[in-house]
Amino acid sequence: MGILSGNPKDEPLHYGEVYDLWQFSMAAKGCISTYRALSHHAGDKDLKKSLNALIDQAELEVSECDNILLTNGIAPFPALPVRPEAKLEDIPIGARFTDPEIAARIAADTSLSMVSCSQIMGKCIREDVGALFGKYHATKAAIGLRILNMSKEKGWLVPPPLQIKRPELVEA
Repeated sequence: MGILSGNPKDEPLHYGEVYDLWQFSMAAKGCISTYRALSHHAGDKDLKKSLNALIDQAELEVSECDNILLTNGIAPFPALPVRPEAKLEDIPIGARFTDPEIAARIAADTSLSMVSCSQIMGKCIREDVGALFGKYHATKAAIGLRILNMSKEKGWLVPPPLQIKRPELVEA
């Protein structure tokens, strides 16, 4: 039998796994707080559904990451205070985030979080932790695709410069 070849949940976490779990949980708690605030600014029902899906996913991530940390004797990042409810009409127009701004923000956040999941998977030596972040990556990819489709349908997507005419290659 090789080194660390028993039940992964009985194996120790290495320092990178501890930090990544702690950092990911902290970021997810920040997302929950931010996305709840942004949901008060959102007027579009599909955008609100996307925000709620991201909040639900972040809550799951917090629960699972914090559980692993606590099981291994590590104190997780503290929970942030719950934001009070607000109505869109009560937010002054100059202080309001627009639906296209919110959609762009959550699309970028989702993309960056998939990169984080990939990096964490690459560092893991515990299969259960690597699989957990593989699950998060797949879920975020599905949510990201829904956000992309929504942004296209609503006319919110601002594409980067497109290369329509390609330069001709000169052979030497």
